[in-house]
Amino acid sequence: MSPRRAPVLACSVVGAAVVALDGTVLSVAQPALQRDLDADVGQVQWTSTGYLVAVASLLVFAGRLGDRYGHRRVFAIGALGFAAASTGIALAPGIGTVIVLRVLQGVCGALLQPATLGMLRTAYPPDRLGTPIAVRTAAIGLAAAAGPLVGGALVSAYGWRSVFLLGVPPTLAIGLLALATREHPSEPSPSHEPSPEYETPPAPRQTAATGLSALDPAGALLLAVTLGLLVHGLVEAARPGGAPTGLLAVAGAVVTGLVLARHERRAARPLLPPELLRSVPVVAGLAVLLAASAALFGSLFVATYFLQDVQGLDPLDCALRVLPLAVLMVLGAPLCPPLQRRFGPRSTATAGAALLTLGVLLLSRLDATAGAVPVGVSAALLGAGFVTLMVTATSVVVHRAPEAHAGVAGGLQQTAMNVGPALGVATATLLLALVPDGGFVPARGVVLPALVLIAALALPAALALPRAADRRRTRPEPPSPRPQPRSCVRS
Repeated sequence: MSPRRAPVLACSVVGAAVVALDGTVLSVAQPALQRDLDADVGQVQWTSTGYLVAVASLLVFAGRLGDRYGHRRVFAIGALGFAAASTGIALAPGIGTVIVLRVLQGVCGALLQPATLGMLRTAYPPDRLGTPIAVRTAAIGLAAAAGPLVGGALVSAYGWRSVFLLGVPPTLAIGLLALATREHPSEPSPSHEPSPEYETPPAPRQTAATGLSALDPAGALLLAVTLGLLVHGLVEAARPGGAPTGLLAVAGAVVTGLVLARHERRAARPLLPPELLRSVPVVAGLAVLLAASAALFGSLFVATYFLQDVQGLDPLDCALRVLPLAVLMVLGAPLCPPLQRRFGPRSTATAGAALLTLGVLLLSRLDATAGAVPVGVSAALLGAGFVTLMVTATSVVVHRAPEAHAGVAGGLQQTAMNVGPALGVATATLLLALVPDGGFVPARGVVLPALVLIAALALPAALALPRAADRRRTRPEPPSPRPQPRSCVRS
C-alpha cells in the first residue's frame, strides 16, 4: 500500500466504524439515560430520531461540500465536531441538552460519512477500490456486532455517559490525522486495459462558479426537507400510535420531493448531477442497498422480539443466536473483491440477493419452538447475503461516479443505508399493527413474508449492475502519429 494511502484508509475505516459503533451502543444505554435524567420515552426516542433526521437530511449536501472543498477537510471537520458533540453529551445536565447535542452530532456524522467514501475514491484508482471498501465494510460489521457487548459492559460498570466518551479518542485522532494528510488525486493503475462495458463517461465540463451558486442551496434545502420528513415519518410510523403522523410526514416528503425534482431540472448547477442519476449502474446499486438494508433490519426487528418476548431469551442469549450474521459480515467482506473480479458485479450481487432472500424466507418459517441451529443458519444467510450486496453495490456506485462527484455518490450511498433500515422497521411495525395475526412468531405472521418480497426486489436491481468487473483505461496511450495526407477512401 502506498504510504500516502494508509492514512486515508485509516480515516475511512475508523470513521465508518465509530459511527456504526455509536448507533449500536446507544440502544443499550437508553434505559439508563432515561432513568438518570428523569426523561420520558418520547424524549429518549428523540435522542435517536433527531440524530437520524439530521444525518439523512444532510448526507448528499455534505458530499457536495466534499467535492467542492476537499473530502479530507470536510471529514476532519465532521470527525472533530463528532468528538466535541460526544464529549458534550457525556457532560450534559439534562435530556434537552442531550437531544440538541445529538442533532449536532448527526450534522457532524453527515459531514463525516460521505467523506469516508469520497476520500477512498480520490486516493485509489477505480480498479483497486474493492479491497478498501471491503475492509471498511468488515470494520462496520465488527463495530455493529461489538456495540451491544461493549455498550452493556460500559453502562454496567461506568454508566451511560461512558458510552458517548467511547468514540471521542478515535474520532479526535482521525480528525487530526486527516488535517495532517495532504489530499492527492488517484493515480491510475498500470495493470488493466479498458473494457467498453464498464467505461465511465467523463463528467461534462462546466463553467466555473463561486460561492453558494456552486452548491445549489435551494436544492440542498429541498433535499434536506424531503429526506428529513421521510426519515421522521418512517421512524414515527414505527412507534405505537404514530402511524397517522408518520404517514402525514411521508406525504409531505413526496410533495417536497416533486418540488425538488422540478427545481433540479431547471438548476444551472444542480445538487444531484444528471450524469450521476442517469447512470443505470449507480441507480441500480442504490436500489440494491435500499432493498437489502430494509429487508435485513426489518427482519432483525422481528427476530429480536421473537427471541426475547416469545422464547424468553435475555439480550445476551439473543445476541449469541444471531452472532453468525456479524461473523459472516466480517469474514465475508474480504472475499467480495476477488469474487467481483472473477464473476463480475452482476453475478456476485445476484448471488448475494439470493442468499439474503433465502435467509429471510427461512426466518419466516420459524415457529415458537425453533432452536439455535435454524436461527443461526438464517442469520448466517442474512449476513453472507447482505455483506455481498453491500460491498458489491457500494463498489459499483463509487466506481461509476466521476471523481468530481465522488462526495455526492458517497452521500447517496449513505442515504440509502439510512433510509433502508427505517423503511424496513416501519414496514414491520405497520403490518404488526394492521394485521391481527401478524405477531412475533414468524410462521404465524405476515411481516417476514412481506420482507421476503422486499429482499427479492434486490434481485432485479442486481441484474442491472455491470456484467464485468471494472477494467478502466489505466495505461497512457502512445502518442498518435501525425496524420499524413492521403486520398479519400469511403468505407
